[in-house]
Amino acid sequence: MSTIYPSDLTNAEWECMQRDLPPLSIRGRPRTHPLRRILDAIFYVLRTGCPWRYLPANFPPWQTVFYHFRQFRRKNTLHPLYAALHRAERERVGRNPDLSAAIMDTYTTKTTSGAGLYSVARERGIGSS
Repeated sequence: MSTIYPSDLTNAEWECMQRDLPPLSIRGRPRTHPLRRILDAIFYVLRTGCPWRYLPANFPPWQTVFYHFRQFRRKNTLHPLYAALHRAERERVGRNPDLSAAIMDTYTTKTTSGAGLYSVARERGIGSS
């Protein structure tokens, strides 16, 4: 399968994800679209930010893709898949697969200090409305 979009899974990424995918259920209808193509479509929407209904025609129908996205989200499957890809990428570039440091920006938290006073004053009827 050739990569059509930059968001499509590579063969190595697909192999890495298959280890963490839930097993196929024997109940229900059999799949009519390959799971890899459904995941490619999910990643396309997540990367581009386009609405589900605007998925290009070479992906499975948007209803199918959205159904699987909701199932993955409901069963908390997306995070383990992301974590597996993240670990594999860190190993690929020669880094420790587990995060060892974090950076926090405290400057952004200072913007909320005035909003609390304003809302309290407004609730008490102080100031113009």
